[in-house]
Amino acid sequence: MKQKHIVAPLISIIVPVYKVEMYIKKCINSIINQTYKNIEIILVDDGSPDNCGKICDDYSKTDKRIIVVHKDNGGLSDARNRGLIAASGQFITFVDSDDYIELNYIETHYNNLINNNADISIAGHNVIYNSSLIGGGG
Repeated sequence: MKQKHIVAPLISIIVPVYKVEMYIKKCINSIINQTYKNIEIILVDDGSPDNCGKICDDYSKTDKRIIVVHKDNGGLSDARNRGLIAASGQFITFVDSDDYIELNYIETHYNNLINNNADISIAGHNVIYNSSLIGGGG
């Protein structure tokens, strides 16, 4: 009997990018190394005046899952909305460009959605300052 191969749905991860040159590589690396692999990463360069646009373009050359959108500065909501236009995933999540996520972040949320027949999954967070954990929330 032939086994049926189930393809995991595509999940879009939208990252608005503006003046985060110090943090963007750690953010992108935390996303590309997710345990859940069927992702598209939409980096929305919101007219950042630093090297963020170039950094995003460089990552897109090494990972075919990365889509870079360059636009004039319009603010966080505008950048997220532009990312939504570019997204083609069955599920969507947002990650701030000065944050990084645990390696099982997407897999955990996906499993929460499927196992609970839910429309939304929400996570807690930790606050880290100068490499020290100073608090958390959820």
